[in-house]
Amino acid sequence: MAVENLPESASSSETISPAPKAKLEIGVTPRAVLLSLGLAAWFGYLVPVIDLQVRNTKLGAGHLPIGAIAVLLFLLLVVNPLLKLASARLALTRNEVLVVYISCLFSTLLPGMGSESFYVAHSIGSFYYATPENKWLSFLEPYLKPWFSAAIWESGSYSESSKAAISDWYLGTGGQNIPWGAWLVPMAAWSSLVLASYAMLGCLSVMLRAQWGQYEALSFPLLRVPQELVADADAHGRPLVRRFFSNRLMWAGFSGVFLLNFVNGLNFYFPDVPVIPLGFPLGRLFTEAPWNQMAPMAMQVWPIFVAITFLLTTEMSFSLWAGLWLVQFQYVAAYFLGFPYGNLPPALGHSGDGVARTFTAFQQVGGYLAYSGLLLWTARGHLGHIFKRAFGKARAGETEGREALPYPLAFWGFVGSFAFIIGWSCLAGMRIDVAIALWILYLVTAIVLSRAVIEGGVMFINQGWVPLGSLAQLFGAGTAGQWMNAASIVPGTFLQVSFFQDMRAFIMPSFLHSFKLAHDRNIAARRLAVLIAATIFVAMGVGLWAKVRMGYVAGGLTLHAWFSIVAPQYPAQNAQTLLRGVEGGDLNNWFWLGVGGGLTALMVTARSRFAWFPLHPLGYLLALTAPTQRAWFSFFLGWLIKATITRFGGHDAYRQCVPIALGVILGESCAFVFWLLIDFWQGRAGHTFLP
Repeated sequence: MAVENLPESASSSETISPAPKAKLEIGVTPRAVLLSLGLAAWFGYLVPVIDLQVRNTKLGAGHLPIGAIAVLLFLLLVVNPLLKLASARLALTRNEVLVVYISCLFSTLLPGMGSESFYVAHSIGSFYYATPENKWLSFLEPYLKPWFSAAIWESGSYSESSKAAISDWYLGTGGQNIPWGAWLVPMAAWSSLVLASYAMLGCLSVMLRAQWGQYEALSFPLLRVPQELVADADAHGRPLVRRFFSNRLMWAGFSGVFLLNFVNGLNFYFPDVPVIPLGFPLGRLFTEAPWNQMAPMAMQVWPIFVAITFLLTTEMSFSLWAGLWLVQFQYVAAYFLGFPYGNLPPALGHSGDGVARTFTAFQQVGGYLAYSGLLLWTARGHLGHIFKRAFGKARAGETEGREALPYPLAFWGFVGSFAFIIGWSCLAGMRIDVAIALWILYLVTAIVLSRAVIEGGVMFINQGWVPLGSLAQLFGAGTAGQWMNAASIVPGTFLQVSFFQDMRAFIMPSFLHSFKLAHDRNIAARRLAVLIAATIFVAMGVGLWAKVRMGYVAGGLTLHAWFSIVAPQYPAQNAQTLLRGVEGGDLNNWFWLGVGGGLTALMVTARSRFAWFPLHPLGYLLALTAPTQRAWFSFFLGWLIKATITRFGGHDAYRQCVPIALGVILGESCAFVFWLLIDFWQGRAGHTFLP
């Protein structure tokens, strides 16, 4: 259901509508807890090895994690049949399996690519790459606290002993004499900030769960596969998940895509095996003006993205690719108006493929602000009830007991976590108004990206922009009299890189998916919340230990370049750009900010007034992101296939084809796991199937 077409009950003060009481099926049993925590420790170690050291297809780093699907299949097809051979009573129940799956939504994401734990490298990289020529130390040392980085913990400066500790991490020592003392305090400080951000997102998810899951009835498309897999897990008789795995159409989708990935995987080992091409760069077709004004794109097919798009509404699947072309044609139009791409001012800190220009980048920022505001405005009745509950002005509804936290605790937990984060940022040297602006934009981004995952099924997500550059171009930075001073810029750029630069594995969608499953399956949500917290502690702790140790054992320079080389230089590079001085107050930037907000509001209004209106604002907001620029053609194919089937065969034909799409998702996931096992056995690195 669209955000604008909200049921009337959700807009009233009575947001907790009475519902028949359902008996809770616990699910969070001792064996489910042991399995979850054991897997958290296992993934905490394994995911960094795969993502960073061998650089193969990632087990996490997405919101339908391959590692979580693999665990689900292993429990259903191996563990449960073996347990049933001994006694049917010993088999894991459907809810126990789902609880373990839920824990894997966190344990596969937290230690890997795109997670906040990247601060291990981000906090030291700018020091390692500092030289007399780039003069980075001239602003890093004066404006960073000693507890901020292992590079300056010992003496408050990048001393010779500190240089040795950091150089050893980058060059490797074979694991000998790891200087844990240099890391302990900075890791504790950063971990407290990361955990506070998780608490903030978890509390926010509790407050949004009923609004998005019930009142707006969003589809949660990424839950389709796990829900189908466990549908018959409690059935008596044969040990397999019968209904799903007896569907021939599912097997058609599964076998076709598995064979495709099997052949292409063989090519990695045996180059004589012909590869089945799945991509075509468009740059060679657009070499002449005005088409060469567009940002880089490719026609790349990822079957799993095609299948997920097939499961979406036609409006959403159309918007995911059409939004990109809407922005691309703006570059073409600008050329005809006398503003070629090369002459347009660049946007500071844009992180999509290619360099965005201010007029499109500020549209995106304005759209994020407008859309998040409209989402919260739509939820005003429900959020108003929570606010009253927090101050004792309203009674708990009948269903509040099934939320992961009581609403007052969720509200004050959110406020307390946000206050801690602001206090932490101020202790690091940031001025309070700059810190508040930075973290409000983080929440804006988290809400919009979570909506894209929950409603749009985008498993590989990013926002494409980072806030300090945009704030600098709006308000000014660096020089005397400008809003953002050096004391805020330097620590702020480190926070920006760790929390904003790569958000593909941020865990607010994991919270929302977990609470949705708990509500729909009557799992004891409060016990589940405790398990999620324990899973986060274990996976994060083991992952941090693995990342630090990995550098000293293998050498950071041998790890994934994005983790250890490229992104860790961004804090100093971004800070240096801002410290040189950025003039704020350019009315053009404010104008395009307003255009982005206005267009987003118009799309929202049009969708609520006209059933035929084809564009969802999320397509427009995600247009300038690396995931959209890489996967747009897969989105297009998913939309085209669905539109063709529904046009000529009707909705009955579409429903009959859904098992094919589910089979494609499952088949590609199994193929990825198959090749991960082969690569691990053969010791091969760099074999990836997903971006």
